[in-house]
Amino acid sequence: MVSTSTVRGTNAFDCCVLKHCLVAISTDSPKILPSNYLAVRLPALAALLARAGIIDEQRFDRTLDLSWPRIVTGFAIMSKQTVDLALVGWAVGSAAVAGLAYAYAYWTISKYVGIGVAGGTVALVSQNYGGDRADRASLVVKQGVWIALLIVLPTVACYMLFTDPLIGLLGSDPGPIGHGSTYLFIVAPALAFEYLNLLMSRTYAGVSDTFTPMVVRAGGGLLNIILSVGFVLAGLGVAGVALGTLISTAAAMVVLGWGVLGGSYPVPGMRASPVTFSFGGRQFDRELGGQLLTVSTPLIARQTAKMAVVFPLLWIAGTFGPVVVAAFEVGRRIRDLLVSFSWGFSTASSTLVGQELGGGDEPEAAAYGGAILRLSFVVHLAAALVVILAAPLFARLFVSDPADLAQTATFVRVSAATAVLLGVNGAAVGALRGAGDTRWPFVATLFGQYGAALPVAAAGLFTPLGVGGLYGALLLGAGVPLAVNLWRYRSGKWKAISREYRPTSG
Repeated sequence: MVSTSTVRGTNAFDCCVLKHCLVAISTDSPKILPSNYLAVRLPALAALLARAGIIDEQRFDRTLDLSWPRIVTGFAIMSKQTVDLALVGWAVGSAAVAGLAYAYAYWTISKYVGIGVAGGTVALVSQNYGGDRADRASLVVKQGVWIALLIVLPTVACYMLFTDPLIGLLGSDPGPIGHGSTYLFIVAPALAFEYLNLLMSRTYAGVSDTFTPMVVRAGGGLLNIILSVGFVLAGLGVAGVALGTLISTAAAMVVLGWGVLGGSYPVPGMRASPVTFSFGGRQFDRELGGQLLTVSTPLIARQTAKMAVVFPLLWIAGTFGPVVVAAFEVGRRIRDLLVSFSWGFSTASSTLVGQELGGGDEPEAAAYGGAILRLSFVVHLAAALVVILAAPLFARLFVSDPADLAQTATFVRVSAATAVLLGVNGAAVGALRGAGDTRWPFVATLFGQYGAALPVAAAGLFTPLGVGGLYGALLLGAGVPLAVNLWRYRSGKWKAISREYRPTSG
């Protein structure tokens, strides 16, 4: 019998998730993949990577099975705002792109708070569902819904009531401020839908189903693109892309909510969640609500700190004019799109490293961690090289003024280079997280963003470095955390830390 009664450590979310994974894959249990994954096999590529010494075929197959749904989900989510930027860049101009950059900062920091709440939810759902307590897992979902709404609804009201002053904090040019205010006012209600989408997606993840939310989120991303294109062609400009986001996010919530309410889907592979939400019965539980807040609060703090640095960076970019703000944001969006690969590799690394550690096989855990690090580097490098070589072509997708093209292309190249660093860092963090070693990634992120990136960007205001400070900030913000996390991974101390959380037989 596996004991799961004691958790030691400071990060409750990672401990809960790790324990659930390790208990499910204990020393006397077969190592299996979640049944909802559709089998994906690329034998020729697997053989090529094995011959190159990057990852052997068996490890590649398991990594691919775990990672591809998350990669697709990442591309679907990240493509929405990227396409919106491209549309308004062509239809309206750089001032509109700069305005969207300001609005996105507020959208994203609020969304990251929702990710924290959702992260706490998946931890408690997985624990209770794994312990054959689906009733308590459902009650966790209820707590998550009401807590999420309690947080997001005042935020939506604040954004809609104080749109102009909020956007005005980041810049002084009336063009970007006007466009940013328009976008934020229309899209603010979509935050409530997005919070529920995050919560429901993580509920599915807690029962080992990432395929169903992948289909829904990818469909929502496609709908957003179709609607945004239609609205922009109709002459609605920035308001059009905001409406596209609002409607598509609401549609995704309805479809995903159908499954969480227990409804079935006609699409093969999609299924109703075994952990459901209902308006009947008990809605609040003081103990579970307290646990959810306890688990979610550190995640909210980490995600907020990680995102908050974009506000001073945008302000610094704004001092160089809206063209620089627009180019800076275009680069970041392309970078985030490239790093969608890391969504999958980080998840695979956490899961597979955790599984091997749960079975007591530390050498195999290290082998998986190292192989996924190498695979992540190769994939992100290949993707980044394509973008770097074709940077002017990618820049033209976002700007129509030839005068803005050179600046945008430079930011695209720099951001593509940082995608390689962020991609490898994601795999390293995944391996550390799979072992329960979560302090160093948090410290590395804070040091990289606030101790290195922000000072270098600020130096551009007072030295001949100028806009080059923003280039340096992008590189250091990705490179410093990678260096710290790689050092931590190579030290091997994560293996000892994992022993505190492994299941014991008895």
